[in-house]
Amino acid sequence: MNLPDTITAYLKAHQARDVETALAVFTSDAVVRDDGHTHRGTAEIRDWLGGAAVEYTFTTELTGASRVDAEHYDVRQRLEGDFPGGVVDLHFRFTLRGGAVSELVIEP
Repeated sequence: MNLPDTITAYLKAHQARDVETALAVFTSDAVVRDDGHTHRGTAEIRDWLGGAAVEYTFTTELTGASRVDAEHYDVRQRLEGDFPGGVVDLHFRFTLRGGAVSELVIEP
């Protein structure tokens, strides 16, 4: 599936642990929900991206993607690394607004 450039840019930056490039795809009022925590706005999302980049070492593999509707996409990835459990399959549920990510929910 061809994903919007915004999502592709985020996924590449996330894998490369490039915080500023990943942050650039979000709206200024974006919300990220991950691991039981909610991060609102650019500053909190930057902190979340930076923490995720240094806390664990991991690789990602795209295992699937689907378009839910014009604004919502579900990207499935397998992460393997030195985090608890070592392997996890996650859904990255993106909501787009004006070509940018307004919400990202990461969950099993």
